[in-house]
Amino acid sequence: MDDRKSYVVTAHKPTSVSHSVVGRFTGASDVNLVLAKTTRVEIHLLTPEGLTPVHDVAIYGRITMLEVFRPPSSPVDLLFVCTQRHQFCVLAYDPATKSIVTRAQGNIRDPIGRMSDVVTSGNIDPEGRLIGMNLYEGYFKVIPMDASGKLSDAFNIRMDELRVIDVKFLFGCAKPTIAVLYEDQKGRHVKTYVVLAKERELAEGPWSQSHVESSANLLIPVPAPAGGVLIVSQQMIVYHNGSTCHAISMQSTIIQVYGQVDRDGSRFLLADQFGLLQVVALQRNKDVVTGIALEVLGETSIASTLSYLDNGVVFVGSATGDSQLVKLLPARDTTTGSYLEVLDAYVNIGPIVDFVVMDLDRQGQGQVVTCSGAYKDGSLRIIRNGIGINEQAATELPGIKGMWALRMSFAADQDAYLVQSFVSETRVLGFSTDGDDGDVELAEHEIQGLNPSKTLLCRNVLGDAWLQVTEFDVRLIACATSAVLATWKAPGRITVAAANPSQAVVAIAGGVLIYFEIDGAQLHLVAETRMAHEIACLDISPPTSDTKSVDGRHWETRLPKASRVVVGLWSELSVSLLSLPSLALETKQLLGGDVLPRSLLTIAFESVAHLLVGMGDGTLLVFTLAHDGSLAPLKRISLGTQPILLSAFRSKDVLHVFAASDRPTVIYSSNGKLHFSNVNAKEVSVMCAFDSPALPDCLALASPDELTLGTIDDIQKLHVQSVPLHEWPRRLAHDPVSHTLGVTTIKYTLDETHMEEVEVGYVRLLDDQSFDTLHAYKLDPFEIGCAIVSASFDDASRYYCVGTAYVHEEELEPHQGRILVFQVVASKLVLVAEKEVKGAVYCLNAFQNKLLAGINSKTQVYKWSDTDDLEKELVAECGHHGHTLVLFLESRGDFIAVGDLMKSVSLLNYKALDGSVEEVAKDLNSNWMTAIDMLDDDHVLGAEADLNLFCVQRQSGATTDEERARLECVGEFHLGDFVNRFRHGSLVMQPPGATSSLFGTVSGMLGVVLPLDAAQYTFLSRLTSAINKVGKGVGGLLHKDWRMYESKRHVSEAKNFIDGDLVESFLDLPKARMAQVVELLNGDGAMDGSPPVTIDDVMATVEDLAQRH
Repeated sequence: MDDRKSYVVTAHKPTSVSHSVVGRFTGASDVNLVLAKTTRVEIHLLTPEGLTPVHDVAIYGRITMLEVFRPPSSPVDLLFVCTQRHQFCVLAYDPATKSIVTRAQGNIRDPIGRMSDVVTSGNIDPEGRLIGMNLYEGYFKVIPMDASGKLSDAFNIRMDELRVIDVKFLFGCAKPTIAVLYEDQKGRHVKTYVVLAKERELAEGPWSQSHVESSANLLIPVPAPAGGVLIVSQQMIVYHNGSTCHAISMQSTIIQVYGQVDRDGSRFLLADQFGLLQVVALQRNKDVVTGIALEVLGETSIASTLSYLDNGVVFVGSATGDSQLVKLLPARDTTTGSYLEVLDAYVNIGPIVDFVVMDLDRQGQGQVVTCSGAYKDGSLRIIRNGIGINEQAATELPGIKGMWALRMSFAADQDAYLVQSFVSETRVLGFSTDGDDGDVELAEHEIQGLNPSKTLLCRNVLGDAWLQVTEFDVRLIACATSAVLATWKAPGRITVAAANPSQAVVAIAGGVLIYFEIDGAQLHLVAETRMAHEIACLDISPPTSDTKSVDGRHWETRLPKASRVVVGLWSELSVSLLSLPSLALETKQLLGGDVLPRSLLTIAFESVAHLLVGMGDGTLLVFTLAHDGSLAPLKRISLGTQPILLSAFRSKDVLHVFAASDRPTVIYSSNGKLHFSNVNAKEVSVMCAFDSPALPDCLALASPDELTLGTIDDIQKLHVQSVPLHEWPRRLAHDPVSHTLGVTTIKYTLDETHMEEVEVGYVRLLDDQSFDTLHAYKLDPFEIGCAIVSASFDDASRYYCVGTAYVHEEELEPHQGRILVFQVVASKLVLVAEKEVKGAVYCLNAFQNKLLAGINSKTQVYKWSDTDDLEKELVAECGHHGHTLVLFLESRGDFIAVGDLMKSVSLLNYKALDGSVEEVAKDLNSNWMTAIDMLDDDHVLGAEADLNLFCVQRQSGATTDEERARLECVGEFHLGDFVNRFRHGSLVMQPPGATSSLFGTVSGMLGVVLPLDAAQYTFLSRLTSAINKVGKGVGGLLHKDWRMYESKRHVSEAKNFIDGDLVESFLDLPKARMAQVVELLNGDGAMDGSPPVTIDDVMATVEDLAQRH
């Protein structure tokens, strides 16, 4: 049996913010916000309009420290990044190349030493003399730094304190000085030490304070001249500088993060676990602190980081809710009672605790619904691939062959008429006002000068005229009077036409091409030529990225004119570029194959001219177009199976292309790369932009049977919709029959009698289209929902089965739980049965018209049986013991995969005839499981707590019982993120027979796992090796080290997994780098006899993979 090989790739980047800093990184006058999102660094620029993204780079490591600092000799700030594996780098911005460069890098990992129990804490001496970190118990890691920012070798300094809570450098000290908050058997204390770098030791500092508050958890250094430190605990804030001490009490809470407001440290923002934002102000007499004031400002998302930007604007980074840009108000808002105004919000779908894949249209393309966030920031997030059309109006109107919008003048801002062409006629829709109630409606109109026969083209042109091309003539019609200004009678049947505001071309049967220029009310025939074959399609669009030129809306009189016309030919299956006005041949491009070109469009994306060719079989060809008219093939991509009709349109002043077909697609460019996003609409045969007063910014979409007017979503690959719950969603399931979602949640309320937070569990029923809450079922006190599944038994009904646990503080593990069986009746949850069990029901699985449950250490099978009084109940049929805690269950046929708390994965077999469950095989390694997925009868994919993925395989063909009883590990890979759930499904349409799995993580990442065959794996392994040889990662970190499987039990190189993020980075490389990669790839391939490949070959392979997620 061949080992399973997989392709792991990111479908949605991490969104939870763990760190943020403010500095002048990209320029001396720039204000930058730098964010860490697990394994990525984002750099934003503060502008009058808000935050503008500048860079988004992947880091080959999990970021645990992010700081900015400025060496005395530098006009800009540098960025210090440290990872969980204790690799660090210093990054700078190169304005010449507009890229991030590495100034220094290193590894400060020690071969021995116990890791600190608290999260890695570290910071930089305010004078820029050294960097200090608390990584290991009893040691303080120091990296000396000179005035230029150059780092020296790191070393450890011994500390007496073992359990360190926090370490901060103090301001205004002649030598680097740290304050240490630590805990011993007598309580918590604060000590200061002078760091003697040359002697590599700590000397006693200027002051210490024994027995601070037992809940003290945070030190905030105060800048000079006041100096000192704020010691923050749950009920008190204390200022201490060795000679002065002031304190202020506050309502009990846990302050998680702080942010400095003023440069002199007069004010600090504090954010607690409930999302409450407070400001602490130091009252001063000259340079001496005389008191502390504290005020509540308002509520935000629960913050993981705070960064004060400028002019009262604060960035609130969150790991459990949306991050926010908040304005501090000078006075309390009388409506909200808050000093805060939310200026903007940034989507965060982390942590993804659970999710389901819903294929509502049953087309193989799902949308993901996640349990996201935590506590009050909990929500459901609906994530779908492609671009949605928000329907404004629709009518049954079959047979539309062409569609164009007309304005009442060339300079008019909005459209007045929608012209539709049918097989033998033309109709016009326009707006009219209902005389009774004044409503505006779209109704059929008549334009006197318009030829009522089939229209091939209609549009606004210069001179406030409409141009109409039919099979028999070309005419100009006055916009104001509808009078015909000029007519040209065709000598034969016109088959196809194209135009821009001042030029037009028509093709006449027999391959005749005629070129017109439009001047005022005149139609001038300029040139004529005969092509070698019949003309299939035409385009005369000037390749401009000026969006107001797309459909003629331009307020300047000098519009760009096309310098060439593009002609697609029958028989020869070619595209020719003819220069204007002579119609002389510039370039001919044979398309190959046996499929006709059906649509052409010349367009510039980000100032790069492209020629798009839509083929009759749903294939799109993309060429780059040089100034001399030469074409360079860029890519060939299959968008659908029906002919493609290309149309340019604008959305939010950015140019895009709509490819109408059986799988409509929007084509757009970002960072120099073309992107293709599916439109979430059924077959579209014709599209045109239709921006009218009654229906602004709409698109008109014609399908074979219907006309739809609607607005389009933001142009991006994935769209996220939020359904706020203000509770913590824990588990969810989807029932396609009742069109509902079942969600278990935890609501946190305050018991005002005991001033304690109380958890209340609910099972909620939501509509799977509107996501409105239909019903809520309240669980017992101390009971929380741990699992939910939509299931059917051996009757005709559908049920939601919910597994619960009664959680008491005095119990290490719950000893009591229930399985509740609900039926959806009239949009309500009706409890039809319940089963008390001895333990927590951690997982449930619908299994052969039975119910599979993981209850503490046991796997149990329940059947649905009749009671004596003709009711239904769950009856235990059989089970299997021998686990620590059964956290995850997946089934396939008679096989059951079990994910254990610490005993990795085991495979069970259910024997229906015997009514028993037996263990078939198990992984002998000790893995602390976080999620599992049963890929097939022989392979189980697992995620474990050290942030690795692995795949185990059943040895069904082994010759000994011992080998058959062991699950062999055949794949290992370090993901660097905590996976909470795998689900089968896809966000995009998959090829027939293709399978894929999705996974969701704590950071808000959505990932995809795709199977690879042996040939694909070999090629992609060589490709990743070549890419790694051409360039290192940001900060000089090595990809090979990053993806190395590392757990507490062993370390090994990744095997049988391909990093799709690295593979697809090939598409973003400059051409010179691509050539280097391909040269190395061919060099490696020659060794094993593989045929050589080109850049286009590699791009096509990688793009095919990218399209699958």
